[in-house]
Amino acid sequence: MKTIVICSGGLDSVSLAHMVAAEHQLTRLVSFDYGQRHRKELDFAARCAGRLGVPHDVIDLRGIGAALTGSALTDDVDVPDGHYAEESMRITVVPNRNAIMLAVAFGVAAANGDDAVATAVHGGDHFIYPDCRPAFTQAFEAMQKAALDGYADVSLYTPFVNRTKADIVTAGARHSTPFADTWSCYKGGEVHCGRCGTCVERREAFDLAGITDPTTYADPDFWAHAIAAKEGV
Repeated sequence: MKTIVICSGGLDSVSLAHMVAAEHQLTRLVSFDYGQRHRKELDFAARCAGRLGVPHDVIDLRGIGAALTGSALTDDVDVPDGHYAEESMRITVVPNRNAIMLAVAFGVAAANGDDAVATAVHGGDHFIYPDCRPAFTQAFEAMQKAALDGYADVSLYTPFVNRTKADIVTAGARHSTPFADTWSCYKGGEVHCGRCGTCVERREAFDLAGITDPTTYADPDFWAHAIAAKEGV
């Protein structure tokens, strides 16, 4: 299966790229610059493409990102601390982000004769990101089948959509993903902050998977307090 992977440079998508390279035919990585404050993640996607020996397309969506106002990822709004499951994390939603990126990626796949577009959405995203849920991915694939009918047959590959981030860590380790060469933190500092939702989730995933986390965090202990707060301990 000739497959494009949408790769942000984060733990999930880089692990997916390594898995696809091992199990299918990885043709290229596609990344998006939508004006995200943690744009440094794209450097990690580029290194992943180099490591796996495939082209890397970085598509400029900054004009679109500027119009999708109100998100802590693209606007002058502080990224909140805490667990992803908390209501405060809704401020990190970029409206329709995945739908926009997937539509572009499907066009790239069709133009290049690929069979599938792979994205690393997973069960942990379901709390606050509607365009990461199974209902969305199923509907989107059906829409694309209609959009490309008679021109190309491209499937949506979402192997983690009903799995946890800990499952992704396990799969990534199985395929020798260099976790230290991935970027998750939404704050985009020198090192991972350890406090934002994606840092907390990252640290928790390694703990649940029983795999050593090689990431350097500015606040390495906050994740445990965030999880305790979520669980009301």
